[in-house]
Amino acid sequence: MSLEIKNVTKKYKDFIAVNALDFTIDKGEIFGLIGQNGAGKTTTFRMILNLQETTEGDILWNGQSVHKLNRDLLGYLPEERGIFPQMKIEEQLYFFGTLRGRSKKELKPDIDYWMDRFELMEKKNDKAETLSKGNQQKVQLIASFIHRPEFLILDEPFSGLDPVNRQHLMDAILYMKEQGTTILFSSHQMDNVEELCDHLCILKRGKSLFSGGLQQLKEAYGKIKLSVRTDKTLEQLNGLEGVQRVVQTKDGFTLFLENEHYGEAIYHAISEGRYMDKFSLDFLTLDEIFKLKVGEPVE
Repeated sequence: MSLEIKNVTKKYKDFIAVNALDFTIDKGEIFGLIGQNGAGKTTTFRMILNLQETTEGDILWNGQSVHKLNRDLLGYLPEERGIFPQMKIEEQLYFFGTLRGRSKKELKPDIDYWMDRFELMEKKNDKAETLSKGNQQKVQLIASFIHRPEFLILDEPFSGLDPVNRQHLMDAILYMKEQGTTILFSSHQMDNVEELCDHLCILKRGKSLFSGGLQQLKEAYGKIKLSVRTDKTLEQLNGLEGVQRVVQTKDGFTLFLENEHYGEAIYHAISEGRYMDKFSLDFLTLDEIFKLKVGEPVE
């Protein structure tokens, strides 16, 4: 099974929100859709969910139009959160689960499992409005997949979470992947995408700049990020052949190279035959690549 986005375009009069988008997400995969605000991520999600129609192109799940599928196969966590403030947590989860066709008897073990895993069991009779933002977000996340969807869309799921709750969510997403759930998510926090995704699509103004494997994307740039600890000055490092730019850090310097083949010569030039306790040549981070792709300078 797979989700296929085939040449999908969405137009609003003269404005193109999504432009000839094309990618495939395999069953059980976590796929990242990333881009700046207004890049077309949420519009793409809404077209997959049939909340908006495509202008052109097809969206298929296992070869069949998603618009013809049983909607209970899908789960969705929107960026705009929406739980009932006056309703108790446990009641909400039963409510959302039964709306998706599962009985309370079927839901009970899953609700108990996830409330315990997200440390919400002691709050199950609390009204949602009394919870912290992070706990409210955990409730809505559980509600998005409590019916065990085959395909799950998470729109900015990490927004506003502290490090502990962020890790809870990361672990939950990986657990669902292990159970065979196919997951598509967006995040402005590139470290989350880098940690979770094998494949991704980078959007800019509705158009795909890249679609494919994360490692494939990194290898296209090569190992051009060099971290060193040295007594050489910023000016001396900037003057080395093959160095495009140098950034001073709290723990030394980061050099950005024209290509990775300059690494060995730079090592000899900096070390001058002496031991170096830090010299690391690596790929750019996804955050750095993203800024280059969308036209922002790497800080």
